[in-house]
Amino acid sequence: MRLIIGAPHGRSGKTTITLGLIAALKKVGLVVQPFKKGPDFIDPGWLSLAAGRTCRSLDLYFLNARQLWGQFAQGCREADIAVIEGAMGLYDGLDVKGSDSTAAVARAVKAPIIMVIDTTRMTRSVAAMIRGFQNFEPGTEIAGIILNKVARPRHEDILRNAIDTYTGIKVVGSIPKQKTPFIAERHLGLVAADEWDQVHELIDNLGRQISQYTDLNAILDIASAVQGLPQANNKQNVTRRVRIGIIKDNVFNFYYPENFEELEQAGAELVFINSIKDGCLPSNIQGLYIGGGFPEIFGKELEYNVALRMSIRRAAISGLPIYAECGGLMYLSKRIYYGGQSFEMCGVLPCETKMSSRPRGHGYTNLIVTSPNYLFAMGSEIKGHEFHYSQVCNAETDKMQYVFKVNRGCGIDNYVDGIIIHNVIASYNHLYAPSHPEWATNFVARANSINAVNSVKMY
Repeated sequence: MRLIIGAPHGRSGKTTITLGLIAALKKVGLVVQPFKKGPDFIDPGWLSLAAGRTCRSLDLYFLNARQLWGQFAQGCREADIAVIEGAMGLYDGLDVKGSDSTAAVARAVKAPIIMVIDTTRMTRSVAAMIRGFQNFEPGTEIAGIILNKVARPRHEDILRNAIDTYTGIKVVGSIPKQKTPFIAERHLGLVAADEWDQVHELIDNLGRQISQYTDLNAILDIASAVQGLPQANNKQNVTRRVRIGIIKDNVFNFYYPENFEELEQAGAELVFINSIKDGCLPSNIQGLYIGGGFPEIFGKELEYNVALRMSIRRAAISGLPIYAECGGLMYLSKRIYYGGQSFEMCGVLPCETKMSSRPRGHGYTNLIVTSPNYLFAMGSEIKGHEFHYSQVCNAETDKMQYVFKVNRGCGIDNYVDGIIIHNVIASYNHLYAPSHPEWATNFVARANSINAVNSVKMY
């Protein structure tokens, strides 16, 4: 069984309804595998908590349809139903053909679509909107409608009658206005799930709302009207020959699970590190991966943990391979400026970073490798994405060397990205490893070629 939750536009209520649906399906005993269309880390965190299984990404900018099907099959292992949350509007994408849209993902994985419609200040026009979506691209199956923010019973009756009369699509739910709990937002979208003290209570509440205001049996009928979930190829057992440290906690939690899997398949044993609580790098690690997050929010706590920051700095000077993305770049810099304060960081990179009041980079990226490095071949085209409000400042320009030229995106200064120093590569670009398998292979190979942390001299 599988289905995808789409909408005419963003902020229609997709995430809250998807969370509630996952919780409701789990409550009736189904094993639910969540997916998120497009590059995102925050929504998947919520979806993972709701399902009790790690949310995975489906993105046709990074993968072709065949590769996407393979990643979908891998994620569906041992699940009863796959629930995919779309992004933006159903047909929105990078190009006029919508080649990477939610609808395109739905066709690639053969998933029927349930549309969430924000019905605020709308009656009969809802049918015209749905018919337009219904007929826009052949092969796109809109199988059900969930009405959101319905004002009153009379409003619901008008909406249902119009949809039934003009589209023939079944309405499988109607959520009254102000019944769906509010989830706070930050500049990148929803606040991360692990920052909520009562997150499980909130998800349970969403599940009860969906159970009350939707027809779960009708939704399951839609999800069952396609062939069973695909079978994944068994991954090879590999010998773990290197230990890679991963800083993963409330500060740094923007990681694709697929990136971890690629590292493991390349021969890495992953060792998780807490940037607030751990006083030094673990013994015997031969590489370090620092993902994105919100280091500016936890600036005081990161600054206070001097021992770990100095351990990372010494390891970097000694040649430890370190790969950092966005928030990781900020942590490796000398200092972060945020909210009228500044916080000392690791001092590995010859620059500082500061937060801005507006986005400095947001969207898909396309980078060309222009400098020798141990991860990517010269001239390679690297696809990724970025979303950050920070920028590099006070850089020692004579020490700054960059791996990438920016073709699409913003990077560090709209022209370059990927600071390289020692064996450290730090970039604003977020990489989806299955689209560039050489990343994991080469990172593990470089880690395997050096001494472990506890055997290098610490100054």
